[in-house]
Amino acid sequence: MDRYQAMSTLVRVVETGSFSAAARQLNVGQPAVSKTIAQLEARLQVSLLIRSTHGLTPTEAGQRFYRRAKAAIQEADEAELAARGAGAGLSGCLRVSAATTFARLHIVPLLPRFLEQHPDLEIDVILDDRIIDLVAEGVDVSLRMGALPDSSAIARKLATGARSVLATPAYLARAGEPQNPAEIAEHDVVIYSQLANVWSFTRDGAEASVAVHGRVRVSAAEGLRAAVLADMGLTITSDWMFAPELASGAVRRVLTGWQLPSLDLWAVFPAGRMASAKARAFATFVENAMARDHSVTA
Repeated sequence: MDRYQAMSTLVRVVETGSFSAAARQLNVGQPAVSKTIAQLEARLQVSLLIRSTHGLTPTEAGQRFYRRAKAAIQEADEAELAARGAGAGLSGCLRVSAATTFARLHIVPLLPRFLEQHPDLEIDVILDDRIIDLVAEGVDVSLRMGALPDSSAIARKLATGARSVLATPAYLARAGEPQNPAEIAEHDVVIYSQLANVWSFTRDGAEASVAVHGRVRVSAAEGLRAAVLADMGLTITSDWMFAPELASGAVRRVLTGWQLPSLDLWAVFPAGRMASAKARAFATFVENAMARDHSVTA
């Protein structure tokens, strides 16, 4: 039995909670995972997992083995990287998660540059607007925007972007341009359901809030973009979401004398373990690229 493979398999099973999920992440059959765990338990002469209708949970011995095995795997990965030298490329598979629209506009176009620097590396990009379980999905690093709901998460801020009130010139020509936040209530608004319906502005120390209402509500940024570009109304969003259209003039900012709360971009790593070298390298790459290509500050 390959001890390193056995440790890796046990770690995947504990983190995913099932043989089948671990098998998918390891690209092997489920019987191979079951056999490896059985051989490991026989070798150690101790039960590592409790099997029930609700899935698999580690025993006390399994928890101890999991923690030590995870640390050993990370140390081995770091040792290999150090042995290859700082100038060597990363290798293996890097699993990244990010919101669909943000990744399409700002992350996927960067991948050729990053892969060119690391020809032995593969990247698996999970596009999902929802906040996913990084451990269960085997994600190395997640790119998230806004407040982080999980205080236990290991996170690093990569950039800060502006929010604006945006609309197309065609909509503004038809409906007029609001001159102050209160006038937004008189406009058609495309509402992004993941944000609050009350927009708060500041200017010269003064604050103004407006409750917005609209006939169109969308749950994903792609829908928000489509509705705004179809001249359906104003919206509030990060400038990142409409970067190409702001550059081309296809959408315009309004109420530019008023400020909205900024939006932070974070690299979030799975809780309870050290971020891998490839995850840290990717986070640094994105941080530098966003600062250079999008004129944002970290």
